[in-house]
Amino acid sequence: MKKITPKVVCAWIKQRDDETNKGDYGRVLLIGGNERLGGAIIMAAQGAIHSGAGLVSVATHHVNRSALHARLPEAMFIDSSDTDYLMEVLPQFDAILIGPGLGLDETAQTLLHLVCEHTHAQQRVIVDGDGITLYANGEYPTPDATLIFTPHRKEWERLTHTNTESLDDAKNQDFADELHAIVVLKDHRTRVYIEDDIWQNIYGTPAMATGGMGDTLAGMIAGLLGQLETPKHAVLTAVFLHSYIGETLAKKKYVVLPTEVAEQIPYYLKKFSETDDNPY
Repeated sequence: MKKITPKVVCAWIKQRDDETNKGDYGRVLLIGGNERLGGAIIMAAQGAIHSGAGLVSVATHHVNRSALHARLPEAMFIDSSDTDYLMEVLPQFDAILIGPGLGLDETAQTLLHLVCEHTHAQQRVIVDGDGITLYANGEYPTPDATLIFTPHRKEWERLTHTNTESLDDAKNQDFADELHAIVVLKDHRTRVYIEDDIWQNIYGTPAMATGGMGDTLAGMIAGLLGQLETPKHAVLTAVFLHSYIGETLAKKKYVVLPTEVAEQIPYYLKKFSETDDNPY
């Protein structure tokens, strides 16, 4: 098992070249947030935007439009009920996150099926939250895109149809292979099952145990996928930064909020991109 350490992350986060523009840092689509759970997709969008994604679009229920733009004027809005338009623009995105606050109704199922069926091999798809539950309980085509699941323990049970108490690292790796996916298994010390490797996060704190943390992490993964060299680097860097920032904030806070983590991402990306100025 390999450890996700500051040293390896420093090697992956590069300073931005002068001759670049927003199109060079990834086009990200986030799908989720029904009429009751708009906050989930907004927190995911905040994670993506603060991670440096060049262009972020959010497909969500129309009741969330004002809240989204009030919180994140940088995000572009798409009405998630307009599936014809979604199908038209879907090929344009580098990374697609589906699931935060999505719900489990027929509309949610339609959106997940659209993503699974119509993404292409050059894209990356992250399935989180309700998207995992739907994928576990339904019959969806395996996307041609690079596939990433971000389950907590209960969602992993649904996805594997196995009690997680009986699962060890070898079995988890086997399930990841069967799913043809990278798996970020969120826990006190999150583990990432990717290719032939298992990576363990060494940071994290119970101060982060609050709603929306997983949404923010999923958004961070989406935001970094269009910037770092490989999906592996993006996933592991997001997992590391999410917990590292949370643990750092927890030195002065009893509870750390997801939005507080997101606000600190640009600062720590800068620190870790400047190796000479890095505390490690």
